[in-house]
Amino acid sequence: MKLPNGFGTVYKLSGNRRNPYVAKKTKGWEIDPKTGKSKQLYTVVGYYPTRKEALTALAEFNANPYDVDAAKVTFEDVYERWSDEHFPTVSDSNVKGYRAAWALCDKLARMRFVDVKLDHLQMIVDESGKNYPTLRKLKVLLGLMYKYAVIHEIIPKERNLVEYLDIKKAGNPNAYNRKPFSKTEVKKIWDVKDSNIYYTVILMLIYTGCRIGELLDLKKENVNLEERYFKIVASKTAAGIRTAPISEKVYPFFEYWYNLNDCEYLLSTPEGEHFKYRNYYDSYWSPLIETLGMKHRPHDTRHTCISMLTVAGVSDKVIKKIVGHKGQGVTEVVYTHFEIEELIDAINKI
Repeated sequence: MKLPNGFGTVYKLSGNRRNPYVAKKTKGWEIDPKTGKSKQLYTVVGYYPTRKEALTALAEFNANPYDVDAAKVTFEDVYERWSDEHFPTVSDSNVKGYRAAWALCDKLARMRFVDVKLDHLQMIVDESGKNYPTLRKLKVLLGLMYKYAVIHEIIPKERNLVEYLDIKKAGNPNAYNRKPFSKTEVKKIWDVKDSNIYYTVILMLIYTGCRIGELLDLKKENVNLEERYFKIVASKTAAGIRTAPISEKVYPFFEYWYNLNDCEYLLSTPEGEHFKYRNYYDSYWSPLIETLGMKHRPHDTRHTCISMLTVAGVSDKVIKKIVGHKGQGVTEVVYTHFEIEELIDAINKI
């Protein structure tokens, strides 16, 4: 598709890159003193994982131009600059509240501020597991940060979308209030799994009930392929520390990733490196889910597993053991061989 004259350009860089698509905006012409010929000048708007995202960024830049040098400022940079000015003017209790709210934003900290969209902010809310009072403080913090960014011309005021951030569905993400994948959607993922190996990660999430962070941080040393289980040794809840069964349906995927390369983690980037959440979410989860015409967040896989186990007649007690659900009431579980077999039998029912 040819872009309008003066609009700019988007093209893909060579090599294996996390953000291979570059968006450039035309800014004029100059005479090359060596050749005497005129050449076009560009402003680099940014680098993006998909052509669609690069085109969107270029369109937004054309609609609301901003200082690209200022745009190099990260989300964390804005927080640090804002807090240096704001914290001396408020009480210690307010400072403590803002710092607690900021701790929820770790996944966005190293993003360029101009690249953070409403979907990223909503992801922080949806994945936080916090209740309304905490999320209200988070929204206040974000509102002040965005106001600071507008004042200092890091973004135009039209990019301040914090008012649209929805915190009404606040609550513990373990609650049964998410949108599971439908049977048709699960089948669709199975149908396309051979087209992109990262579709297998979605299926591994669905058939284990793992939180996305638990699976991304799972080390091979904690995976027992022979006995078909793996150990979650770090989780956001005490009940999350557990031994989880490997379903026969996704066992081949565990085996594939285990033997793929020398990375100490089960899952890895194409470069064989440990996956960071934002890298996985932006570069793999979102594009793959959107390609299938679905709207889901990673935590929906967990509730899909819970739903499927419930429909299969698995007891609530066993479900809690499998997914590390609230109510398990333990900090560490050492299972007997018989108990592990019971969990494997249960997960194989879905």
